[in-house]
Amino acid sequence: MTELGGESEFERARRIAEERALVESAKRGSRAAFETLYRNHVGKVYGLCLRMTAHRATAEDCTQEAFIQAWRSLPAFESRSAFGTWLHRIAVNAVLAQGRRRSERLGTSGSAEDEAVALPDPSIGDAGTVLDLEAGLRRLPAGARQALVLVGLYGYSHEEAAELLGVAVGTCKSQVHRARQLLGERLAVTEVVR
Repeated sequence: MTELGGESEFERARRIAEERALVESAKRGSRAAFETLYRNHVGKVYGLCLRMTAHRATAEDCTQEAFIQAWRSLPAFESRSAFGTWLHRIAVNAVLAQGRRRSERLGTSGSAEDEAVALPDPSIGDAGTVLDLEAGLRRLPAGARQALVLVGLYGYSHEEAAELLGVAVGTCKSQVHRARQLLGERLAVTEVVR
């Protein structure tokens, strides 16, 4: 049997079949099945929301909103894609809707996307390269961070990410390029400081 990421084809097929059964049960109203789906996916959804928003509380709110929307929309889920993929799209939409609401509350015209998020740097001390990368992501301007997270970390194509973000494909490509450039500069500075 071929191993895929440490998982045999048999194990992968079994996991997919179990998830499909849970989805079908949840679609029929089983809260226990949906709770299992929640437990299986909450960490990944929260990670996506955290990387896109760079704020724990906001990520928690977006994660909660994503699962509420998933529960409400589950009867319409047609299983054309994996449940996790569908859930990620809902989470991205929750993050973007939260950003729009925040812009409206602050009376901004969306320029908040161009402001870098200034959070404490967890790389001070002996935190390592992974934390340096996470800190660098948090400091990117929102639009660039969101495009890079979707394309660079979650493997969406530029076209898919552009559609999710509601921007032109060229804008998405330039945001990813900008994010990589800024992240590279910031990581280089961190290495020099060490």
